[in-house]
Amino acid sequence: MGKIAIVFPGQGSQYVCMGKTFHDEFEVARKTYEEANEALGYDIARLSFVGPQEGLDRTENTQPALLTAGIAAYRALSEKVKITPAYLSGHSLGEYTALVAAGVIEFKDAVRLVHLRGKYMQEGVPEGVGKMCAILGLDLAEVTTICDSASIDAARVVPANINTLEQIVISGHAAAVDLAANLARERGAKKVVFLTVSAPSHSPLMEKAAERLDAELKKVRFGAFKIPVLTNVEAEPTTDSSRVRELLKLQLTSPVRWVDIIQRMKRDGVTRIIEVGPGKVLTGLVKRIDKEITSVSLNETGDMEKVLEALKSQNSL
Repeated sequence: MGKIAIVFPGQGSQYVCMGKTFHDEFEVARKTYEEANEALGYDIARLSFVGPQEGLDRTENTQPALLTAGIAAYRALSEKVKITPAYLSGHSLGEYTALVAAGVIEFKDAVRLVHLRGKYMQEGVPEGVGKMCAILGLDLAEVTTICDSASIDAARVVPANINTLEQIVISGHAAAVDLAANLARERGAKKVVFLTVSAPSHSPLMEKAAERLDAELKKVRFGAFKIPVLTNVEAEPTTDSSRVRELLKLQLTSPVRWVDIIQRMKRDGVTRIIEVGPGKVLTGLVKRIDKEITSVSLNETGDMEKVLEALKSQNSL
């Protein structure tokens, strides 16, 4: 019998109205939003359900909104069925959602942390200094070589998100990202897409934000793992609470090794992955990484029966 893993999305999956069906249909989800509102001191539920989109897209709002939506959906699913996945993981911000689901970070602490994480990321790099860009059609080795060629001490660019074998996001100083994008086109990239983001995530430009975040992480108590979490930095499962602070600090300046995470799950016998939270981005990435793994998303309550059927077929109930 194959194993199941649950994954949580990161920034870019947000949209106005996300999480509303869970809020409207599940008391546990409503209480999750109430808890988030209290921790944040403002109405994240209203921003998530009504918008405006530009407010929801502000990094300091996007991150707690996505985390809250993910935990609300996870708690709703947990009410429907008792399930203990083999692994949890999350893409960038989604790693915090995974750590909450694993029992390592209290939800109220995580909401506050990711709000500050977004704020520090936004404030850490002046507008226009950094950029991010998705390169499609070249592998990691080629993209790494391009980044090295485009970097100098004063302006660096690095692979930031290894999303699939041939979809890699680069991040860093704007001039270096522009040069790397041109080199990628010259070397046969199928597509080069500049991302509309306010901070060059997972790059050396996030070092100041990482230091500020670390000061907040020191205030948090990390509990025992109920479920192993595959981390972005190492792409290996961890159950060592004493290392969580270090890994979350490093995450801001290190690449998201999503391909390695999914391949590690596959080696350990995972045959089905459930994406819990807004959108279906990770479901699509899993399909492009390994077609033998079945992936399904719990984006809204209308997906619940499909997810429950997937779990039944896995002999997990």
